[in-house]
Amino acid sequence: MTISQVVRDGGTVSYEAHGEGPLVVLAHGMGENRAAYRHLVPRLVTAGYRVASIDVRGHGDSSPHWPSYAPAEVGGDLLAVVRALGGPATLVGSSSSTAAVVFAAADAPELVSGVVQIAPFVSAPKLSPFLRLAQGAVLRSPRLFGLFHRSLFPAARPADDAAYRREMVARLRGRMAAVRGVIAPTDPHWSARAGEVRQPVLVLMGTRDPDFPDPGAEARAARRLFGTAEARMIADSGHYPYADQPDATAADLVEFLAVTARA
Repeated sequence: MTISQVVRDGGTVSYEAHGEGPLVVLAHGMGENRAAYRHLVPRLVTAGYRVASIDVRGHGDSSPHWPSYAPAEVGGDLLAVVRALGGPATLVGSSSSTAAVVFAAADAPELVSGVVQIAPFVSAPKLSPFLRLAQGAVLRSPRLFGLFHRSLFPAARPADDAAYRREMVARLRGRMAAVRGVIAPTDPHWSARAGEVRQPVLVLMGTRDPDFPDPGAEARAARRLFGTAEARMIADSGHYPYADQPDATAADLVEFLAVTARA
């Protein structure tokens, strides 16, 4: 495994790339790292794609402390990786990083051939005072975040899930400011930039994603923000379909990637 880096204003962003073919860049959600895509990457490589999975700023092997974790900045990190590898690329964002792929696609359309949002938040979740207090505790403790992360797999989990989570929690020590940073409210919200995206867009959502009262409604709400978009549901999946249902997720992605190649 070879880890590469791009230098950005404020630090370095790490990534690893595998395979040959059209470029796909994967960005994980808050608290995770590039290993979140460990089951999806080999499937996309086998399908004929060059796949780069990044450590979002503040996470994994990227620099731990940054002046900003705003989605526009994370989107700039994705574009820096695309430039380093030779674009254009299809950008895939999960959860918190779904905002970043929209900013990147709107800011540099010549470098982005398509956009995939996995479990996007169209609006901030409405939390009771108790849940807001609990969220505050989770976002300050790697151990509590690990327990929260486990709850996002209500239907199935990969065989190596426990080992991945132990490593994830260990790597979060000293990095919880980044976890809080990537979900901090920003202006403009990604939904305000969605109308500028002209590339093909795919929204993927697990049918049992516990982060949403109605995952299907959230997926359709995200789809409507774009000029050209499709929403698909992954059966028996939670918040991370690329981990709990990698075959189904890869099948939908490969079908979509054929569309972006034609575009």
